Amino acid sequence: MEQTISKRLHRSEVPEKLTWDLTALFPSDESWHKAVTAIENTLPEVTAYKDKLHESSDTLLECLLAYENLMISFIQAATYASLKQSGDGTDPENQANSSVIASLQAKVSANLSFIESEILQYPEGKVEELVKNDPRFLPFARFLTDLLQSKKHRLSPETEEALASLGEVHGAPYRIYNAAKLADMPFENFTDDDGNVLPNSFALYEDKYEFSPKADVRRNAFKAFSSTLHHYKNTFAAVYSAEVKKQVALSTLRGYESVTQMLLDSQDVTEEMYHNQLDIIQTELAPHMRKFASLKKKILGLEEMHFADLKAPLDPDFNPNTSYEEACETILESLKVMGPEYSEIMKKGLTERWVDLSDNIGKSTGAFCSSPYGAHPYILMTWTDTMRGAFVLAHELGHAGHFYLANKEQRVMSTRPSTYFVEAPSTLNELLLAQHLMSNTTDVKMKRWVILQLLGTYYHNFVTHLLEGAFQRKIYDLAEKGIPLTAAKLCAEKKAVLTSFWGDDVVIDDDAALTWMRQPHYYMGLYPYTYSAGLTASTAMAIKIRDNGSEAVESWLNVLKAGGTKKPLDLLQMAGIDMSQPEPIKSAVHYVGSLIKELEESFQ
Repeated sequence: MEQTISKRLHRSEVPEKLTWDLTALFPSDESWHKAVTAIENTLPEVTAYKDKLHESSDTLLECLLAYENLMISFIQAATYASLKQSGDGTDPENQANSSVIASLQAKVSANLSFIESEILQYPEGKVEELVKNDPRFLPFARFLTDLLQSKKHRLSPETEEALASLGEVHGAPYRIYNAAKLADMPFENFTDDDGNVLPNSFALYEDKYEFSPKADVRRNAFKAFSSTLHHYKNTFAAVYSAEVKKQVALSTLRGYESVTQMLLDSQDVTEEMYHNQLDIIQTELAPHMRKFASLKKKILGLEEMHFADLKAPLDPDFNPNTSYEEACETILESLKVMGPEYSEIMKKGLTERWVDLSDNIGKSTGAFCSSPYGAHPYILMTWTDTMRGAFVLAHELGHAGHFYLANKEQRVMSTRPSTYFVEAPSTLNELLLAQHLMSNTTDVKMKRWVILQLLGTYYHNFVTHLLEGAFQRKIYDLAEKGIPLTAAKLCAEKKAVLTSFWGDDVVIDDDAALTWMRQPHYYMGLYPYTYSAGLTASTAMAIKIRDNGSEAVESWLNVLKAGGTKKPLDLLQMAGIDMSQPEPIKSAVHYVGSLIKELEESFQ
C-alpha cells in the first residue's frame, strides 16, 4: 500500500495572515533592541531614588511613577520576546533574545528591590494613611496594600536584593523545560491502520490525534508520543525537582508554615478554598466521569477504555468541521448577549491579527492569551478546522476581553487579578458559545455534540487541570518531607492520582503516568487548580446571564473592568457569587452530572 507523509511547515513558510501582528508592540526587531537598550539606560533614573524614599510623599510618588513607566516598557519588551519564542522556539535569535530579557529582568529586579524594602521601613501606619488620604497614590493602592501584607515574610533589604539578582537562576527550571519541550524533543512518526505515516509533535498530538475518531490513530500516536517522553523523563524530573525545591526553600526562608501557604498568599486565597476545590471535585465528580468513560467505552465498542481514548469523539460520525472564518462568525454571534462594548473587542481580536493559528515547527503547544499593557492582547493556538477549536478560541478571547477592559480602565499595577479568578472570564465565553449553539438547533445529534463540547471544557478544567493540582499538592508534601522527586516517584504519584479518580473504568498504564511531563503549569506555582475555580465561577455566572440578561452582563463587565483592584472573593461578590462556600463547587459538579445524564438519554 502506498504511504503518505504530511509535512510540517517552518515558521518562515507560514502565510502572514495565519500569524499574529507584533507591530502593535514593536515595528521591527531593531526597534525592540533599541527599547531594551532604553530600559537599561532608564534604570538609573529610578535607582536615583535609592535611600531617598523617606524624604517626602512627593519623592515616593515620583519614584513610583518612574517605576510604573519602566514596568510598562519592560512588559512590552518582554512580551515581544516571549511571543517570538512561542512562535518558533527553534530560532536561535529568539532563544538569544529570551536570554537577553531574562538577564534584563534579573538586573531590573535586583536594582529596584530597594523600592519595596524602603517602603516597608516607613513608620507604622504612614503608607496606609497615604493610600487613604492622598488620591495621587490611588493607582498604586493595590501594590502598596499587598506589599504591606507581605511585610512579615520579607527578609532584610540586602537579602531581598540578593534573591532578586538571582531571578534568572530562579526562572531556569521553567526555561529548561520549555527549551527541551519545544526545541529538543523529536517525535517519531507513526503509522495508522491504512498504512499512512503521520508526523507527531506536542501540538499535533494534543490538538489533533487525542481527538481522533480512530482508535488506532489515538493509541498509536500516544504510544509514539510517550516513547519520546520516556527518553526525557529523568531530565524533566530533575528540572521539576529543582523548581519544587526552590519553592520549598523560599517558603522556609520567608517564614511560611508551608510552601502551599506561600503560594496561596500571592493568590489571596485561603487554604480552605484551595482544599475545597481539590477535594470536593475529586470526590463528587469521579462517579460522574466514570459513568462518562463507561458510556464512551460502550458506544465506541471498545474492549477496554484506555487513557488515550478519553478524548475520543463519542459520536464519530458526527464531528462537524468548521473553517476559522465560520468559527469566528459563530463566536461573535454567541457573544452578542454580552453587549456592544464587549462584542466590538471580540471583533477587533478576530479581524486585526491578534490570533496566531498556524502549526509550525518550534511553535509552543496548547493555547494562551498574552495581554501586554499599552498594546492589544495576543492569542496563540493551533487551528485544526474542528469545532472544538472554536471553543478554544472563544476561551482565549475571554482572556483577551478581560484584560483589554482591565488595561483600559486601570493603571498597570492594578490590572491583574488573582490567578484564582483569571479563568472565569475565559470559560464563561465557552459556556455562552455552548448556550448559543444549543438554542439554535433542533438536531438531536448537534445538541449531543454541544453537550460533548461542554463536557470537554469541564474535562479540561475539572479533570485534567484539577488532577494536576491534586498531583502538585502531593508533590509539595513529599518535598517538604525530604523525599527525593525522581522520575519513578513522579510517575508513581501521577499514576496513583489518575487511578484514584478513574478507578477500574479506565486503563492507566505507564504511558499515562508520564502526563506530569506535558504541562508547563507546574512551574507557575499553584496554578492548575485555579482552572477549576474559574469554571466554578463562570458556571454560576452563565446561569445568572441566562436568567437575568443585561443586568447580570453589566455587573460582570464591571468585574472585568475592575482588573486587580480587588481580591478574588470580592470581585466575584460584585457579581453575586460567593466562592468562600462549597455550594458553587457542588452546584457546578451537579451540572456536569446533569450533562452526562442527558448524554446517556440521547443514546437510548
